[in-house]
Parts: sequence; C-alpha cells; structure tokens
Amino acid sequence: MFESAEIGHAIDKDTYDAEVPALREALLEAQFELKQQARFPVIVLINGVEGAGKGETVKLLNEWMDPRLIEVRTFDQQSDEELAHPPAWRYWRALPAKGRMGIFFGNWYSQMLQGRVHGVFKDAVLDQAISGAERLEQMLCDEGALIFKFWFHLSKKQMKARLKSLQDDPLHSWRISPLDWQQSQTYDRFVRFGERVLRRTSRDYAPWHVIEGVDPYYRSLAVGRILLEGLQNALKAEGRVVRPSNIAPLNQSIDQRSLLGSLDLSKQLGKDEYQEQLITEQARLAGLLRDKRMRRHALLAVFEGNDAAGKGGAIRRVAAALDPRQYRIVPVAAPTEEERAQPYLWRFWRHIPGRGKFTVFDRSWYGRVLVERVEGFCQQADWMRAYGEINDFEEQLNNAGVVVVKFWLAIDQQTQLERFQEREQIPFKRFKITEEDWRNRDKWPQYAEAVGDMVDRTSTEIAPWTLIEANDKRWARVKVLRTLNEALEAAFKNDKK
Repeated sequence: MFESAEIGHAIDKDTYDAEVPALREALLEAQFELKQQARFPVIVLINGVEGAGKGETVKLLNEWMDPRLIEVRTFDQQSDEELAHPPAWRYWRALPAKGRMGIFFGNWYSQMLQGRVHGVFKDAVLDQAISGAERLEQMLCDEGALIFKFWFHLSKKQMKARLKSLQDDPLHSWRISPLDWQQSQTYDRFVRFGERVLRRTSRDYAPWHVIEGVDPYYRSLAVGRILLEGLQNALKAEGRVVRPSNIAPLNQSIDQRSLLGSLDLSKQLGKDEYQEQLITEQARLAGLLRDKRMRRHALLAVFEGNDAAGKGGAIRRVAAALDPRQYRIVPVAAPTEEERAQPYLWRFWRHIPGRGKFTVFDRSWYGRVLVERVEGFCQQADWMRAYGEINDFEEQLNNAGVVVVKFWLAIDQQTQLERFQEREQIPFKRFKITEEDWRNRDKWPQYAEAVGDMVDRTSTEIAPWTLIEANDKRWARVKVLRTLNEALEAAFKNDKK
C-alpha cells in the first residue's frame, strides 16, 4: 500500500502557485455552502509517519479556508478526566456539529498503532480496536458525517533525511519532538502495523488516502483536491444517504404480549413492609457507592417505561439514599438544536459518568427505538440499525467498568388511566399530564410491540433489561433499589476473578 511513496511525486513551484488561488476559492465556496446547508459534519483524520508534513498541511488548510469553521483537535496523553471514562468518550465530545469541520490529530488510529508498536498489547487487541473503529465510522457515516482519512507517508530513508535537515536548520529545529526520533527507531513496526490498519479500515464510506510527504507542493495540492472533490460531491447530493440496515428483519411472528403480559402486575408491598425494605435497600446502596471498589467502576441507570409508571418516584427514592455530590440525574426530552446537529448518541456520550460516579437517565437513547419509531420521527432504517449501535455503545461502557442497569417500568392500561385522571385533579401534579400523554394511550399496541422488540434485541448478558411490575409503586421502588444493589455487588465480585 505504501510502495508508491518510494517513487515520489513532485510539483514545481510555478504549477503550485498557478493552481492554489482557484483551489482556495473553490474550497472556501464549498466550506460556506457546508455551513449554509448544515446537513452534515466533516471529520478529517490525520495520521502517518512523523516528519511527513501533517502539521504543515493542516496549517495551510487553515490559511486557505475559514479557520472559524474548523476545529483542530489533538489527542495526546489522556487527562485524568478522560482516563476515568470509556476510551471513546474523548472523541465523542470533540465531534464537529453539522456544517463544521473537525480535524483530529492523535485520533483512534494513533492510539491503537502506538499501543501495538510499543508492545502495550498484542495483535488480538489491535484487531478489536480496528473493529471498533470500523463500527464507529460506519455509525458516523450512517448519521450523515463525511469522513476523510489521510495517511502521510515517507520511506525510512526519506524520514531520516527530513529529520536530519530540520535538526541542522536553526530556524526549524524546534519542530522536532522526541516522538519524531522515537518513531525513527520503530519505523518498520509502525509501517507494518499501519498498513494492516489501513487495509482493514479503508471502506467506501470512509476510504484512506495515502499522501506522499516528500514534496510540500504535491502533498498540499493532493489534500486540497481530495477535500474539494469530496465536499462538492456531498453538497450536491440531496438529503442524507440512508444505507439499508444490516440486521435481520424483525420477527413479526413473535407474540409481543408474552413479554409484558407475563409480568404479574398484582405484586405489591404493604406500607410497613415497604418502609422496612426501602430503608434497608437505600442503606445498602449508600454503602456500595462509598465502597473503595467503586473507584474501578461507574454506575449508570436507565429508566424507561409507560407514561405514569412511576419513574420519577422511583428515581427520587434512589436519590434519597445518596449524597447529591455522588450522582447526577439527566432528564431526556426532545433534542435541542445543538443535539440535532450531532450524531444521535452524542448527547448521551457526554453525560457518561466517570469512575466512582453514578448517573441516572430519565429516558434515554432508547427513545430512537420507542417514541421515534412509533411516532415516525426517524426513518425505519435509522431505528432498525439503532439496536446494533446501542448494543455496541453499552458494550464499550461495560468494557470501561461502567455498570449499566436498565429498567422498564410496566403498568396496565387501567392503572395508567386512573393515574392520568388523578393527576388532572391534583394541582401540584397537573404539570405531569399533557395532551401528548393522552394521545400516546391510543398507540398502546404499537408501543407494546416496540418494547418487545427493544428488549428482545438489546437485553444482553452485559446489560440486561429488568422489567419492573409497577402497578404498585412501593413494590416497584424497592425492586429498583434491590436491582441496583445486586448489579454493583456482582461487578465487585467479578473484580476478584
């Protein structure tokens, strides 16, 4: 893949000077059209051999284009805050919004290559990282992102010659870092593993472009031309390209009533029994969150359920057991303009708790396969592929030590009706009932089917759904607390294995 770099391309300065003005004007026009349409973000990944002109080229792009619409991010050593979160968290937070361009140095490819080159992990872990990068990029492209991946290359001889020339130049010697010299010693391993990564991850939706870095005029024009062509083609396309889902069709023969209908909604607790069990489970949770083993974990609870099923009351009983500094509650409603300008999972990634912390999601990323599906707020292809994206998301959380606990609070239609009517009669509860709640009752069968599909496709060994019989609020609250405690205790126990 890198053999052509040995030959070397060159462009004379007169040709370069003649082409740059038109190229720059066209790039600016495309950039402002990108901002005007605001249909998709542009993500540019910069990788390759040290000394091949990566920084110089990006600096030039900022001169040719409007730097106010370009966000350049460098991911070097992880901060303490980043180390306390799943690895992908730092990249999700930096994603550009629709209409903007983000240029990433030291991105997910840099991390996996450096780890393998320096023997931090073996081929199996590298292959896992490669697969993770493929899934991330597929998801971003399915969400509409335009991804450019550039590998700047030099032969070993060319790299050493460039480093030597910079070292001997008093005006530019400062540009050489210890990493440059370090890579000159590990060049062969870096290129071997780099080629493996590029071959595995160059896809039609996010291909790699290998840029020969010897001649500055050639590499600058090559990158500019590729960006311009890709931008112009994407801007001409009408709407967002929706790729067919690669998951199997939903099994319509499954009797969805067997899932929720199997719950015994008559379960209940007496007042005295409830008070005793509630206090016991609250004390147990408080102790677990203060346990020193929480330093290796975070706790994340997802609350979904029928309207008026008692999610708020259950969350309050959980919070009542804890110091407010230990937890955070994230209520999820319709996405804001800022959130609509990002990939769907972005607004959830930014709220993932760090180690030792607890976050409660009142509604969650499952909105895509529930309300968005039933109400037609997204296309079928979007919610169909969301099952796989959600499972991958929760697997990443689990691998990073986050304990994910998911609740569906279920009530029957009669109980819901009674609670709706009660809310309308009690002044301080009227804000809880809306016209939308009444409309949703008319779609009870559709929501029941969506819940069945959701649980069937996203209840995994690492993040299973817990169905809560919620006709009796006391029973539901105690079961929620007990489930959280059991999940934490199981995670602590597994630490010893």
